[in-house]
Amino acid sequence: MTVAAYTLAVVLDLFVVFIGARFLLQPLPSAAGYGVPAKEDGDRAYLTVKGLRDLTFGLLGLALLAFVGARAGAWFMLLVALAPLGDTLIVLRHGGTKAVAYGIHFATAVAVLVSAGLLFAV
Repeated sequence: MTVAAYTLAVVLDLFVVFIGARFLLQPLPSAAGYGVPAKEDGDRAYLTVKGLRDLTFGLLGLALLAFVGARAGAWFMLLVALAPLGDTLIVLRHGGTKAVAYGIHFATAVAVLVSAGLLFAV
């Protein structure tokens, strides 16, 4: 179970690092993939904030796993699950589809919670 717990946590953290980097490098396509497209002439600062937030979350998760251990990683995952839950509501409230809200963001929250549970069990 230890290998599965760490593998899932690392994969999720790396995925969040990828998402963050993509928002920093390709903000408009990333926003469309998020479920709420950004306006071409809109303020891109908010997309940069999203990218930096995700990049930081992913790197922090990796650092906790590497330097502190499974219990710290589990607490981190438990709390960071609030972000995709919030993203679910944001997509629903701002005209995004239910498929994206639930199929991407809510499903991500569930995966992160499963990861937290596995890390707590280690």
